[in-house]
Amino acid sequence: MTDDSAPPFPYVRQVDFAALAAAGPEVRYVQKLLDRADGADAVGVGYIRTPPGGGSPEGLHTHVVEQVFYVLSGTMTVEVDGQLSTVGPGGLVHFPQGVPHRNWNAGATETVHLSITGPAPDPSVPFSLPADGTQPASA
Repeated sequence: MTDDSAPPFPYVRQVDFAALAAAGPEVRYVQKLLDRADGADAVGVGYIRTPPGGGSPEGLHTHVVEQVFYVLSGTMTVEVDGQLSTVGPGGLVHFPQGVPHRNWNAGATETVHLSITGPAPDPSVPFSLPADGTQPASA
């Protein structure tokens, strides 16, 4: 049980379920739970909901950090280094640094997963790079 009048405990992060509901079920929802802005340099954590038909907005891409997805609900299809797999609840996907990958929801219900990166991404560096090695337009 928590006391809503107590000051926030700085070591606990909570998914903003009100913002999640307000976004609507057809929208990909991303909430950073832990990142460098919170003082976390070694790891970043995000909560991501992907509606049916949605997926990596970047398409096939790479990162300069390691990334792990832990699937909480739904079914996610992933492509990592040219190999495909379908991952359900309790599944963990590893995207090695620099390896082309993408994910999408080919199912009929939303997919929810945690995205864990190590180290925490540097906000001054583009998080995703096109798999062909070109720089993104925003870089």
